This record gives sequence, structure tokens and C-alpha cells, in this order.
Amino acid sequence: MGEKDFRPFSIANPPDGSDRIELHIGAGPGNDYAGQVLEKMKRDSEIYVDGGHGEAFLREDNIKPTILLAGGTGFSYTYAILLQRLKIANNQPVFLYWGTRTLTDMYAYEALVELEKQHTNFRFLPVVDVPEHDWIGKSGWVHKAIMADFVSLEPYQVYVAGRFEMAGVAREDFQTKGLLKQNLYGDAYQFI
Repeated sequence: MGEKDFRPFSIANPPDGSDRIELHIGAGPGNDYAGQVLEKMKRDSEIYVDGGHGEAFLREDNIKPTILLAGGTGFSYTYAILLQRLKIANNQPVFLYWGTRTLTDMYAYEALVELEKQHTNFRFLPVVDVPEHDWIGKSGWVHKAIMADFVSLEPYQVYVAGRFEMAGVAREDFQTKGLLKQNLYGDAYQFI
């Protein structure tokens, strides 16, 4: 945005040999931080990108059963990890729990339903905070859905993306379910 104004966003596509970088920017009303980025991208013919940084990448050297936890547009980097993970010839299960305020906010819902049909080792579990009256899926806090679904998290790798507050609570709660700290990944953990 400027010489000293760098704004971090997660890359939403896995490495594929192209020069394309996909970002999911939640620039709704009142979000000037993201809205200003979109305005600059529209206005300028070029933007400067510095990346990739952080610890939010798939650990391909030691694939274990995997849980991806995404809150809101934190989905972007879990989506990149999911797509990369599904390319690997490995039958270990992978679960994506995506929490949003409403089902309408889950902008890649149909694409994930299709991926689930194509991959027998993949499960998509949407979680909405404010369910509609006919919603029959999971509701509430996304990390609590994981806590309810698993007796132990000890054998899993868990990747967390979303608000720092959610990541902090998930880290503490997941350890009570046996998750080993070295199997928990997320860029938020560098800051909290």
C-alpha cells in the first residue's frame, strides 16, 4: 500500500507452475483495511507482492490424518493446503471445518461439496454461527465442532486459519484433546 504499509493476505492457491496468485479478500462494508487494498488493485496497473512468508504450508514430508480449521476468509490458506494435499497419493483422511457467520458467507460451498464427491478421503464440514431455520448441519464455534467430533486429536496434523482470538482458544482446547503442539500449524501462532 505504501513504503511502510504492507498488508498480509494468505495465498489461496497451491503451487501449480503458473504465475497466478489467488487471494480471498473479505472487503465487506466497514472493512477499510481490505477495501483500500482492492481500490489500489483496481486503480494501479501493477502492485508489489512480497511473499510467501509464514508457517502456513503443507508438511508434505510427514503426512498424517489432517484437520483444516478455517474461520471466515481464513479459508483461503486452508483451501490452498487442501488442494495440495488432495494431489498427494495418500489415503490418510483430511477434514475441512469451515466456520462462517451464515451459510451465504461460505462462498466456496458448492466447490467443496464437489471436491468431497471426488475424493473418498476428504470430508467437508461446514459450521455456521447463525443457522437458518432449516439448517441441519453443525452450528456454533467451528473449533467446538472439531472438539465434539474427535475423541482424540493426538494422531492428527491441524492447520488453523482465522481470527487470532479463535486460533488462541483452539490451541488451548485442542491440547486438552491430545493434540501435540508440534502438529499444530497456523500463521497466527507467530503473533499470539
